Amino acid sequence: MTEVTIRRALLSVSDKAGLVELGQALAARGVELVSTGGTAKALRDAGLVVKDISELTGFPEMMDGRVKTLHPKVHGGLLAVRDNPEHAAAMAEHQIGAIDLVVVNLYPFEATVAKGADRDEIIENIDIGGPSMVRSAAKNHAYVTIVTDPADYPGLLAELEETGGATRYDFRRLMAARAYAATASYDAMISQWFAFADQGETFPETLAVMGRRAAELRYGENPHQRAALYLPKGPHGRGIAQARQIQGKELSYNNYNDADAALELAAEFRGQDPAVVIVKHANPCGVAQGASLLDAWQGALQCDDVSAFGGIVAVNTTLDGPTAEAICQIFTEVVVAPDADEAAIAAFAKKKNLRLLLTGDLPDPRRGGLMVKPITGGLLVQSRDNGAIGRDDLKVVTQRAPTEQELKDCLFAWTVARHVKSNAIVYAKDGITAGIGAGQMNRRDSSRIAAMKAAEAAEKFGWAQSRAVGSAVASDAFFPFADGLLAAAEAGATAVIQPGGSIRDEEVIAAADAAGLAMVFTGIRHFRH
Repeated sequence: MTEVTIRRALLSVSDKAGLVELGQALAARGVELVSTGGTAKALRDAGLVVKDISELTGFPEMMDGRVKTLHPKVHGGLLAVRDNPEHAAAMAEHQIGAIDLVVVNLYPFEATVAKGADRDEIIENIDIGGPSMVRSAAKNHAYVTIVTDPADYPGLLAELEETGGATRYDFRRLMAARAYAATASYDAMISQWFAFADQGETFPETLAVMGRRAAELRYGENPHQRAALYLPKGPHGRGIAQARQIQGKELSYNNYNDADAALELAAEFRGQDPAVVIVKHANPCGVAQGASLLDAWQGALQCDDVSAFGGIVAVNTTLDGPTAEAICQIFTEVVVAPDADEAAIAAFAKKKNLRLLLTGDLPDPRRGGLMVKPITGGLLVQSRDNGAIGRDDLKVVTQRAPTEQELKDCLFAWTVARHVKSNAIVYAKDGITAGIGAGQMNRRDSSRIAAMKAAEAAEKFGWAQSRAVGSAVASDAFFPFADGLLAAAEAGATAVIQPGGSIRDEEVIAAADAAGLAMVFTGIRHFRH
């Protein structure tokens, strides 16, 4: 059967958006409206004739509305195969009328959890009858149309207009697919709440992962790959995916990935002095704090202005006009900020392809959550790296303790290093990165690359010496040998911060003492693969 004329519709919705208009359009086509509770009241208040579900079933709604649609006269009307003689005979014998259209959206479980309701209220907002009707109607989409989202009401009405009051098979099949996606995500939200919030599990036996597609992207990491952006269902924070794009062309997969890396690092400095982060290929290539955002920009850019070309910039405070004008002097793909003033927006308007993203806030860098990575045949799941250290957590292991300034530089370098791909080495001085070595197969090479970048910057900008001289150096994991540390000492670093824990710690400490370095252990590492 291709077209099914809509003669009877069952409407039972939690979200009343567009309900009255839909009911009026259906009634104008002579469709009988059957409804429940608050939905029926809303339709009647609009002057529409509505049959209560109790009239259809012969049973009253009971148990505070828990039992109203779980009845053979509802599900028989939904599940009957219309051209099956046995089904038709059963309908006739038991006086079951066909239901051609079901419009259902479910109890607001997500909103109830989000508002901080108590457990009893949350449990009460687990819908039972709604998902049952949705699944019945969707299974029998050869004969029944199911609509679960008010956003699909216009499409339904357009379908009825084009066919003269019927729906076609392709439309019903599409709505059925969306309906099962709706119940799947609804059940996933509930299972996640039970596992994480109610039971306190970190890794439940079954992990339900769900999201709603927000956009298809131009392509993935490479042009031959496809990509899309999905937004999580259920309680979640705000980030790059929810940022407001003020201007610029469509974001790519790589733009999202790099902008997220930049925002995560900028968030480390929320509530602190102005900070600027420049990222290229998900790695920081320059980070600085300053008395002003413009000072921070200049410091971050001078760390590695070659890599900054075509990069991503994130800041920790409202973006101002002078900083925006300075950013516009080089090619920049994306700028991320909590907010931007009118002068900044006007400056960027001259660069039509530059994307400006406003997040409204910075994410909590210490938030919890899970990270999921696909591998061949499975998923790797881990908790977020939200570990943090402060001054009191540091253990001085050398003969010389760091000075106050060295200690500040150590902590700054450590903050940046946790966001650099392993093996990570970061030189920092006076709240500015002097050199960053990322993603090398050994720590010595990362040390040398970072020192080389610092030396190149000094030569380019005409400084008397490299900023690595007198700097602190951070290593995301322990030095397995003294060579990486000695490379840092050769570059002029005077203080080192690292996790410790190598079987050669004593050898590394002795090398630091011999070079006159101050070194502290954190007791925590930050691999980033």
